[in-house]
Amino acid sequence: MKNLKLKLARVEKDLSQDELAKLVGVSRQTIGLIELGKYNPSLSLCIAICKALSRTLDDLFWEEES
Repeated sequence: MKNLKLKLARVEKDLSQDELAKLVGVSRQTIGLIELGKYNPSLSLCIAICKALSRTLDDLFWEEES
């Protein structure tokens, strides 16, 4: 499942995938794969992304039940 919440938060901060990747110490491809739902990041990477985007784990990585 695509992580549109992550992409939206990144765009709202006016960050490219590359800029976010540099902030959290991973490759641009890793950020792209997380947004596409093709990579399951470690908890420490999730926390680093949340800090960089000023969001919580719930904001970015919790799937809402329908």
